Amino acid sequence: MNPSSSTPYALDELQREARMGGLGETRAREIRRIDLTDFEQRRAEIADQLWAAAVEVGFFQLVHHGIALEDIEQAFDTAERFFALPDGVKAQYPLQKGRNAGWESRAQVRPSTGTPDQKESYQITRPHMAPLWPTEAELPGFQATMLAFERQCWTLAMQVLSCFADKLGFEPEFFTRAHEPSVPAYQSTLRLLHYFAIPPDQRDAAGLWRAGAHTDFDCLTLLFQREGQGGLQVCPGKEADGQVWTEVAPAEGVITCNIGDMLMRWSDDVLPSNFHRVRNPRPDEYQGARYSLAFFAQANRDVVIQGPRQVHPPITAADYLAQRVSANFARY
Repeated sequence: MNPSSSTPYALDELQREARMGGLGETRAREIRRIDLTDFEQRRAEIADQLWAAAVEVGFFQLVHHGIALEDIEQAFDTAERFFALPDGVKAQYPLQKGRNAGWESRAQVRPSTGTPDQKESYQITRPHMAPLWPTEAELPGFQATMLAFERQCWTLAMQVLSCFADKLGFEPEFFTRAHEPSVPAYQSTLRLLHYFAIPPDQRDAAGLWRAGAHTDFDCLTLLFQREGQGGLQVCPGKEADGQVWTEVAPAEGVITCNIGDMLMRWSDDVLPSNFHRVRNPRPDEYQGARYSLAFFAQANRDVVIQGPRQVHPPITAADYLAQRVSANFARY
């Protein structure tokens, strides 16, 4: 198969996602925390821990990861200032079709729910941002702050992916080359997310989700949450059919990570991507806005995705991502 062909590819992930719309049940599970202290000196040990967590669960958390707490807080504060802008201002920078960059509101419709997620987002994908940055008059320092934070996220994601490269039998820099940020084909994304406060008349409504059940499109996701703004639930990939969910409470300075569909495919399905969702708060919980920051490490457009055993046919990252985005953003 020609990996650059326009022929549609069978994406089993979408079929799995469409079956995940129910409430399911919840139970406590261990979410493993991986300490990245002295990464280069402890690389083999850390790689073993990451691999075990990824294979057995698919979700894990990073601590002592090198991104300073003050940088995370500054990124959150800056994101909140963006979302506080009038919709008319934000609408000047709309989500660009096929480019995964810009602002959208209630536009993402999950195959699992068929209804729009109750959120707005602004996506930063470096090669496509020239017309999409708010001006300095509208939002002083926004561009510089977010680009610096995006770079820190990229560096950390490449460290983690280098460990998976080792375990899959690739060269240590295999995924770093596949996510090279200096070229126009770069398509990793920093996504700023604002989940809307719950209106009083919807606090008891069933069937509404801040974000419906889904897997991520990418290789690796780094998720930053604010304390006191919970709702994230995960379902380990090997248990998805049972729809048993686990709450992942926010913790200061802790980054929650998950394997995405790209890396699952690249690993010949050894590393499972996991379903996750953001539930509406219960009536007795905080009903205000929820903010999060997510970095999606997505291979460059021209990179061909195929695992060591070639379980799946080759596909370019551009074709793969385009299919996933078009299935989730019906209006774009």
